[in-house]
Amino acid sequence: MLAKLKVWARKLKEDIYTLYLSSNDPRIPFVAKVVAIITVAYAFSPIDLIPDFIPVLGYLDDLLLLPFGIWLSIRLIPEEVLLEYRQQAKEKMVQKKPNYVVALFIVLFWIVTAIWAYKAIFSRIDE
Repeated sequence: MLAKLKVWARKLKEDIYTLYLSSNDPRIPFVAKVVAIITVAYAFSPIDLIPDFIPVLGYLDDLLLLPFGIWLSIRLIPEEVLLEYRQQAKEKMVQKKPNYVVALFIVLFWIVTAIWAYKAIFSRIDE
């Protein structure tokens, strides 16, 4: 089950990257570009339609809206263009190496944010 989930997640990531790469191609109809751009923006956006802290519904929008947007975008893009950009996405994803500097920056950012929030909350309680 975990292996299937990993394959599905990798495919989603690949499809989002394919849509990102293909969004500027002049061979793609305008409606397909709009749907692809909205889908990619939603995938990368830190703001969700329904916030993730809301039980069940918070993740339900990610599980339904994102795959639906990807599916719709893929259906609207011409097949030969889609195949070309899928190949490019696969090649570029294989070449990518993890960026540990960025990962370290993100972890440090969240640690500093957590410390700041902790101090802010407990300084108000002490007053």
